[in-house]
Formats: sequence, structure tokens, C-alpha cells
Amino acid sequence: MAAGEIRKVLVVDSHTGGEPTRVVLAGGPTLNGDSLAEKREDFRQTQDRFRASIINEPRGSDIIVGALVLAPVNRESTASVIFFNNVGVLNMCGHGTIGLVRTLAYIGSIKPGSHKIDTPVGTVDTILHENGEVTVRNVLSYRWKHDVEVVLDDGTVVMGDIAWGGNWFFLCHVHGLDLHLDNLDALNRVAWQVRRALERDGITGENGGEIDHIELTASAHAPYNDGRNFVLCPGGAYDRSPCGTGTSAKLACLSADGKLKEGDIWRQESITGSVFKGSVDIVDGGVLPSIRGTAYITAEINLVYDAADPLEWGIPAPSGVSCVQQECVER
Repeated sequence: MAAGEIRKVLVVDSHTGGEPTRVVLAGGPTLNGDSLAEKREDFRQTQDRFRASIINEPRGSDIIVGALVLAPVNRESTASVIFFNNVGVLNMCGHGTIGLVRTLAYIGSIKPGSHKIDTPVGTVDTILHENGEVTVRNVLSYRWKHDVEVVLDDGTVVMGDIAWGGNWFFLCHVHGLDLHLDNLDALNRVAWQVRRALERDGITGENGGEIDHIELTASAHAPYNDGRNFVLCPGGAYDRSPCGTGTSAKLACLSADGKLKEGDIWRQESITGSVFKGSVDIVDGGVLPSIRGTAYITAEINLVYDAADPLEWGIPAPSGVSCVQQECVER
């Protein structure tokens, strides 16, 4: 833009179980590519300034997930979406899809019923229920490896499963920590040590997929829920919701262990106490998980871009935080 020129980007903010989503409705970039995966790659390569300006300070924060709405790729779909966060471009986001559907309803684009949403990892089926809840039928999810031991830098041994739920997860079930907000510093520290240890030891998902989400699991705090998690996302922020892709990975592990059958409901509790209700359809190679939750609209904003502003494109994420999102994604 020329010096002194002003332009605006229209976004709608929401939160799903406490985890924010920022949907870009107007003013976004034009992307090249025939497939949505190609458009996502073009966004990653050519629009990183735009990504940072939407998510990073001073307009945003490191816990927001962005969702760029595009025309549908498939004729039967309602919309396409590219998700992104404070350090990179994502492939899929469960809580973000719930937020997107609620946003489309808020602006009057859809009514209660079934709606297909195109994502870079495939088309997902969603249902906007009459009560405002949203069900997302996620992509094929599966456990890749069971009971993997990881030695942290301080010698502590943890154990977990490696599973795909739209992102690669290490679901750590032996860690010795209380999953409570009062214990947040320790949870962040240990989860980050787990991620560093996975990188150090070359432990990956299938085909070398980077495990960029760490999920600590434990028993639920509320007696009417089934499990609790703490999820550390790629950019170093923790997920305030139970994490849609993380819950999908958890459901895949439960199914692999014979602890979850078709028709069963698993109530996944987050570190903040918010809940997703999950179920599975069992198929060859894993499960097709369905996640049901609620998002609430929090703001409708015109983000203002001033060419004279030296921080027009946002404050970059710290250089110590890395996020390779080519083959996996978050929140």
C-alpha cells in the first residue's frame, strides 16, 4: 500500500470452549492453485505477513486460530477454509471448524442442518444443531504407535501413544502431573520437554510426520465426564478447549484399545473444564470421529491496516518457536 493508505479486513471472532477462532470474511488475499492444498501452500509461501497481521500482536494473540474463508472446492460444500496460527499454516482445526460454522450462521449464510466444509486434509461433514451446538465429523483418525517411552532431558521417563486426528499427537498418559490450571507452568514445561525429546530422538508420525501437538491425558475431574486433557499447540500456547483434533486422536486410541464402540459417547474435558462430546464410526484403518461442541460469537471487527504503521504486519513470533506445518497441523 502507498504511504498513508488505509484498508480494512473484516473478521468475526468466536470462542469454542474458551479457545478463540478469528474468521476472515472479507479483505483477505487472492490465492493461486487449483486444489485447496495448493492454495494453502500458496498462502504459506506468499501470505505470511498477512497471517502474522491477523494473529500476532498488536491485533491478536498467540492463542488465536485464524480461518480464511474461501469459495467451496466441491460443488456440494458450503465453504472452504484455510486455518493458521501464530507461527504457521494449519491443515485442520476441530475447534476452529465449530467456530467457523457458528460464524457462518451468525452472518446468515447457513441455517441449522448439514453442511460440508472443505479443508486441506479433506472435506468434513458438519451439523449445525437447532440449539446452536455443532457436530464435526473429522477426517480418518488412527493410532500409529502404542506405549512409546520418551526420556526427557532431566532423565524423567514418560509414555504415550502416537496418533493422527488431523494433526500428529503424542498422547502422554504416563507423566505424573495433575491436569489443573493451578499447575499450568509445570504442564507447559513438561509438554514442551516432551516435544523437544521427540525431535531429539527422531520420533515421528507415519511417513516422518512431525509430532507438533503434545497431549497430556488423565481422568476427568467432573464425575459425568470421561477424561481430561492438556494440549500444547505448535506455537507454544495451550488449548483452552478439549482440542478437536486432539480429541479425535484420543478417540482413535480408545477404539484401538477396545474401550470405545460405535454408539458410545466420550465426554472429553479440557484443562479449563469445557467439554467436547465425541463418538466414532469404525472403518478400515482407524475411525471417523465426530466431535460436538459449542462456539459463541465474541466480536465483529474491521481490522485496520495503516501503511504508515511500522507494525502494520504484526510482531513476529519468537525465533525459538518453530512450526513445520507441511504434513500435519492444531488446535
